[in-house]
Amino acid sequence: MKANILLPVCCLAAAQSAHTAMASPGGRGRQAKPNIIYILADDLGYGDLGCYGQQRIETPNIDRLAREGMRFTNHYSGQAVSAPSRCVLLTGLHTGHAYIRGNDEMASRGDVWSHEAMLADSTLEGQRPVPASTVMIPARLKEGGYTMACIGKWGLGYPGSESTPGKMGFDFFYGYNCQRQAHTYYPPFLYRNDRREYLDNGIVAPGTKLDAGADPRSVESYAKYTQRDFAPDLMFREIMSFVEREKDGPFALFWTNPMPHVPLQAPEGWVRHYVDKFGDEDPYTGGSGYYPCRYPHATYAAMISYFDYQVGCLVRRLKELGIYDNTLIIFTSDNGPTFNGGSDSPYFDSARPFRSEAGWGKASLREGGIRVPMIASWPGVIEAGSTSDLLCAFWDMMPTMCEIAGVESPATDGISILPTLQGRDRRQRHHEYLYWEYPEAGGQKALRMGRWKAFVRDIRKGGRKVELYDLSVDGREQHDVAAEHPDVVERVLDIFRAEHTDSDIASFNLPVW
Repeated sequence: MKANILLPVCCLAAAQSAHTAMASPGGRGRQAKPNIIYILADDLGYGDLGCYGQQRIETPNIDRLAREGMRFTNHYSGQAVSAPSRCVLLTGLHTGHAYIRGNDEMASRGDVWSHEAMLADSTLEGQRPVPASTVMIPARLKEGGYTMACIGKWGLGYPGSESTPGKMGFDFFYGYNCQRQAHTYYPPFLYRNDRREYLDNGIVAPGTKLDAGADPRSVESYAKYTQRDFAPDLMFREIMSFVEREKDGPFALFWTNPMPHVPLQAPEGWVRHYVDKFGDEDPYTGGSGYYPCRYPHATYAAMISYFDYQVGCLVRRLKELGIYDNTLIIFTSDNGPTFNGGSDSPYFDSARPFRSEAGWGKASLREGGIRVPMIASWPGVIEAGSTSDLLCAFWDMMPTMCEIAGVESPATDGISILPTLQGRDRRQRHHEYLYWEYPEAGGQKALRMGRWKAFVRDIRKGGRKVELYDLSVDGREQHDVAAEHPDVVERVLDIFRAEHTDSDIASFNLPVW
């Protein structure tokens, strides 16, 4: 990689930490409880990483995590969009039971989409909160002696509500409270815990077009979309500071990075690297929302490689501090690749081997929308270079982390995957099925059961037909075989009925059947 793309972020030279004996949870040799770093990308597709087959985008540091750890091939997100996926992750309840089942901006409050209005009135920020009684992972891990941090994007309760990060168990939060604010990487402010910290950025509202008469092929025409304080830089500095402060552990860090969610904004050096690699391309002039971008393909790739660079910096610092060998790192994504804002998922084959087009990735319960990469690295515990086809999902993280922390997990829809991480497959429990319901995009339901994938679309329009796909031969969900397997369809319907509970939020409810 060219030297001129390195960024002024606190990333020190790599140093080898002294090797110490690795102890599994409850074992001997040193601090039994490992640190946990859960890295959640935003809208990163199953095929956007080199270790999952990506050909155009360079991700050497994340690929190294996969070589040093375990790569999962049957891991699923909590939902097809952001806020409910995070709710499922943190509560261990799938979307038939979770409180947040879709994105809910609570537009009844006023002009919640106006960045000017939100700057003036913080009560317009944020998404629907969960009840104060909700038990999330951080509260449980604190019982096990963990110091908890969330750095990145929240999206599960507006400022001052009953479910801000601090009220849900995090000792430290820095980043975007509101996912609409994350629609620019040059926001006017970020949150430190419950307080705004104002940045040296003005408001350039998402959707702002090129100036009248501007040449769309001139880089200078896009200058107003780049400002001074780049939020991912600021958040990463807080990540490095947190790790430094809490190096004596145990700590658990949820790095909820908003990248590579659009808008297409990345450091210039990384963009230039991919312009040199891809060559010239047509600009994106803003027709599908967010901001115009002179080099959309190069910028999308740059966002992911910049993120990958930060992962590499973090790993190197963990090694310098001598805590890498006692740290479980999990890397994954909140849902599949997007379709708007100048992104071009088909160009990158971002959901490979699944379909990447609009309607098949983000905001869809197709495989491309919910099958996501997951890499787990834990030196001395997880076998280097291993692969697991264990059927698992976001709702498994609560029981897994609780078992690692030595605390009791609340009742969830998940199972602990710790035996798989430890290579003790014979002790691993297995899901009979995984279930989703999605109240947006016309209303959808989906089920993964063994080799079968069931999918129902347009439920709000009366759709009730169960489509059935044999993923062992049809991963792209092209051949509906429901008519040939009525017994499987009947079992699917039984599960649909059993796994749904009515939501307290009317807009989240779908017919049982």
